[in-house]
Amino acid sequence: MSNDTSDITISTEVTPPRRLTLGKGEKLRHRTLVESLFAKGESLYDFPFRLTWRLIPRVELEDSFRCEVPGPIDPIQMLITVPKKKRRRAVDRVLLRRRIREAYRLNRLPLKDLVESLPGKCTLTLAFIYIHDKNTDYALIERKMKSLLRKVAEKIQNS
Repeated sequence: MSNDTSDITISTEVTPPRRLTLGKGEKLRHRTLVESLFAKGESLYDFPFRLTWRLIPRVELEDSFRCEVPGPIDPIQMLITVPKKKRRRAVDRVLLRRRIREAYRLNRLPLKDLVESLPGKCTLTLAFIYIHDKNTDYALIERKMKSLLRKVAEKIQNS
């Protein structure tokens, strides 16, 4: 019996996991993009959220700025709004924004892959608006976030 293992090769190559961090390019912060999102965007409701979204072609994105497209703009950009009228205390608004951001951060990758696979470069802008007057636990927020992101993906695929 021989212990010849020279002909056996084991692949130890492992694909690194995708990073789930939210970078600066994924935050919707340009006034022209925010205004066009609320002026021309479509809305979806899934209590306690209203989601306003818009798919912007690359040509329109370039035309909305004077010189050139500033800084990093990722395929998906989002903003979160918790109105002061609904949640008076700043502590509550911050808590809800953190919960919403975390639920989005963990569940956005399938939608991001879909937008990146579209022909022609497009940018998807999203605005999550919290419309409930009480704090909601994270489990419900995450379930509703998955539902909204799935609905947006279906609408994009159908159009």
